[in-house]
Amino acid sequence: MEKKLDLEKSAMGIISAWIMDQFGLLFPAISLLTILMITDYISGMLASKKEALDNPDNNQYGWNSRKSRIGIYKKSSYIFIILAAVSTDYVIYKFSTEIGIKFEHKTIFGLLVSVWLIINELISILENAGRMGARMPEFLQKVLTELRGKIDKD
Repeated sequence: MEKKLDLEKSAMGIISAWIMDQFGLLFPAISLLTILMITDYISGMLASKKEALDNPDNNQYGWNSRKSRIGIYKKSSYIFIILAAVSTDYVIYKFSTEIGIKFEHKTIFGLLVSVWLIINELISILENAGRMGARMPEFLQKVLTELRGKIDKD
């Protein structure tokens, strides 16, 4: 039993090391995105609950399982978006090295897409906090919105 556990730990260590080597800067970004996606989902549920308490006679407010499923599908689609961006990075990196062009980083689009999604999640978390009654720092909302706009434009 102990040997099996050691083998599993070793395998996880090797896989984790390979992933970190492959993704470099991208791995921390994807980790942060995952944490923010969970935080956004939970804060959205709490905001819906707060709105339901504030508006007990209005069915438009409150937790809705359909909206919740749509939110889960949306967040799951982020995986496919990042996969497409990382695949694009891989193709560019692989073929550029074949023709003699050397890039410093293996990820460009994967990191850019991850940062864009992180900014969207941060904005959504701020909006959910506002729905729960917290005062939103306007400067932070403005900075995040401008960053998202600059990434969209570039």
